[in-house]
Amino acid sequence: MMNTQPCPAIHVRELSFAYPDGHTALRDINLSVEPAERVALVGPNGAGKSTLMLHLNGILKGQQGTVHVGDLEVTEANLRKVRAAVGIIFQNPDDQLFSPTVFDDVAYGPIYMGLPEDQVKHRVAWALQQMKMEAYGGRTSHHLSLGEKKRIAIATVLAMEPSVLVLDEPSAGLDPRARRTLIQLLDKLATTMLISTHDLRLVRELCPRTIILDEGRIVADGKTEELLTDEALLGEHGLEPI
Repeated sequence: MMNTQPCPAIHVRELSFAYPDGHTALRDINLSVEPAERVALVGPNGAGKSTLMLHLNGILKGQQGTVHVGDLEVTEANLRKVRAAVGIIFQNPDDQLFSPTVFDDVAYGPIYMGLPEDQVKHRVAWALQQMKMEAYGGRTSHHLSLGEKKRIAIATVLAMEPSVLVLDEPSAGLDPRARRTLIQLLDKLATTMLISTHDLRLVRELCPRTIILDEGRIVADGKTEELLTDEALLGEHGLEPI
């Protein structure tokens, strides 16, 4: 009988990585994330969270172990397909916004994919609608507030229709209203998400599952409510209970 079970959205097996200076950033990482699952990645600074995220679309090379996105292994030959499947939203939205207008920023990915003009326009309209930024197409991204920029940066990735969203500190620097709006918008998305953050309240609201990373190792992986109420575990790994 054929196996009809879908592939994990992300599957990492025995992943280890050291930077050229010899610093080992990841040690024997094993994890799977199912389609439409929302998983938080937490831990102290220097735990390896960003390094792990960058391996999901092949930005870093020279690792031991394997990384799969769906049925694609992250290899040089598959990079184009992998990077279309994994959308990374960086902490600083200015790293992703560089065009004259918001429309141009959001359209950049679909144009790069070679889509015809009508599909590009459709994707831009849809992505902006998901972030409640429909009225901003003609605006200049760098004149927007930080919260607005973050929502546009997410829209630039959504327009490429990735199967996985990877978000690095999405709520960092936001005032309470902008933070609340962003959480509500992310909560409505059906896409698989891996969210690296120090904002444990965001974790509790968005992610049923949490992975704690420390010194390059996964030290806990389980239900968010259980991990976030374990004060001894949090304290041992540089996290403050909420």
